Amino acid sequence: MSGFEFIFSLFGLILGLALAEGLGGLARALKASHRVRIGWPTALLGLFVSCDVVTFWMYGWSLRDLLPLSWPVLFGGFLVTAIYYVAASLIFPDDPEAWSDLNAHFDKHRRMVIGGILLCNVALIASVAALDGFPPFDLRRIVQTWSFFPVAALAIWASDRRIICACLIWLIALYPLSAVWR
Repeated sequence: MSGFEFIFSLFGLILGLALAEGLGGLARALKASHRVRIGWPTALLGLFVSCDVVTFWMYGWSLRDLLPLSWPVLFGGFLVTAIYYVAASLIFPDDPEAWSDLNAHFDKHRRMVIGGILLCNVALIASVAALDGFPPFDLRRIVQTWSFFPVAALAIWASDRRIICACLIWLIALYPLSAVWR
């Protein structure tokens, strides 16, 4: 087993649990959909977090040759993946039927969820910069990478759900955009 395989066994486990937590919350909400309205904000938040978890997993793979097996890497990776897990667990309530409309749950938790994902992305960019140098500032990177941070910050601090949803749509659109604009 290589150092990367050892490191990533922990990261992959927690990231997989984060995805399972988000999907489990979605399943509970769908089962209760006859009594509770899920709403676009919650659906967009769930999609955004899922896309970001998968992207982080992909970044982990791309950094496999650069990650040394060390306590700071293992503990730092644990902290980031733990934040992903907690963020995913806050998207949907444990008991959806306790809420008549999940938009109220969204309003209560979205700052923590988006803030956690923003923090994970700051840690990712800092790690990439430390291991491989800072990503360049060309048009593609400005749109795909650097626009993430101010848009996520706006989604945290805005109070109008329409603005928050527009931010989430932009953030979600960055993932397929990065697949076609290379």
